[in-house]
Amino acid sequence: MTHPLLDLPPLTAERFASIEQGVADLLATRQDVVITQGEALLPLEGCIRSGARPGSTALNIVTGPYGTTFGTWLRHCGATVVDLAVPFDTAVTAQQVARALAGHPEIDFVSLVHAEAATGNTNPVAEIGEVVRAHGALFMLDAVASAGAEPLLPDAWGVDLCVIGAQKAMGGPAGVSAVSVSERAWARFSQNPAAPRRSYLSLLDWKERWIDSGRHTLPHAPAQLEMLALDACLDRIAAEGLSSVTARHAAAAAATRAGAAELGIAPYVGRASEAAPVATTLRVADASLVVAKALAADPAAPLAAGGGALAQEMVRVNHYGTAAALPVVRASLTALAAALGAEPGTALAAADSAWAAAA
Repeated sequence: MTHPLLDLPPLTAERFASIEQGVADLLATRQDVVITQGEALLPLEGCIRSGARPGSTALNIVTGPYGTTFGTWLRHCGATVVDLAVPFDTAVTAQQVARALAGHPEIDFVSLVHAEAATGNTNPVAEIGEVVRAHGALFMLDAVASAGAEPLLPDAWGVDLCVIGAQKAMGGPAGVSAVSVSERAWARFSQNPAAPRRSYLSLLDWKERWIDSGRHTLPHAPAQLEMLALDACLDRIAAEGLSSVTARHAAAAAATRAGAAELGIAPYVGRASEAAPVATTLRVADASLVVAKALAADPAAPLAAGGGALAQEMVRVNHYGTAAALPVVRASLTALAAALGAEPGTALAAADSAWAAAA
């Protein structure tokens, strides 16, 4: 008896290459795209271990927990790391980046997270990219949460390494990711004797064994289910229209903030312009308890307490992918109202108005 998820024909090199092109189209990039067979931490670590080495100096911009992780990897590679950390309830500015680069002219690698789903902020990549390009450093961007949720133009913004994942705004699984790689980045990798080779972290293996050979023979058996799911994500985004997908995420963020305000809940990220459209974070005392009560009222509500030290002061309302929808926002607000012992009516009305204005 055949099974649709088990008895799949082999994924051909041609099909794999067509999915790569779909990712390139999504990013409006002419750079090489490598699809990596794993969660996005795989290409992120691969980029850092290929681009950083003893003797290099990296500016690691920390606006959330992933920036902290990048700093650890960079130090493991032997790079000298300059951390530019800002409060997690705000965004870094291009002016702050420019000052850091001016103070350390030897910086040759810059790492940044576009949108931090864990803390709910987003950073002005276009402006930062101009500053980094003028300095001449290699620019790596974690766009896992932002891809599909807000504008993302790696070529126009001077991004050398742009890593995306399917599991957030793209509405797909966590087991597949991709990175666009500039010619400057490939040159840096090839000049690094410590860059991973014959390794799952190796991007150079993909270049030499797949891209440079004309994309005729895959270097290993691809993860079929994840690749087919990624292809389906791309098809769904194309059918809706990328601008409509990003508008839907923006509307979900605006509606959530408006509804939360009516419940007397302040946003964790104060300025709406610095708030990520994939998740709205809220300042709530006893956040873990509030989330537990909210989920008891509605187990399907996409709510979570903040991680680590934020567990007692932050509630995260996830609204990405198919959850970037007014009914989901309304359900989240209703569950929060129940947890707080409040009536949801005014919050829902405010959310409806904000959605209509933003959509």
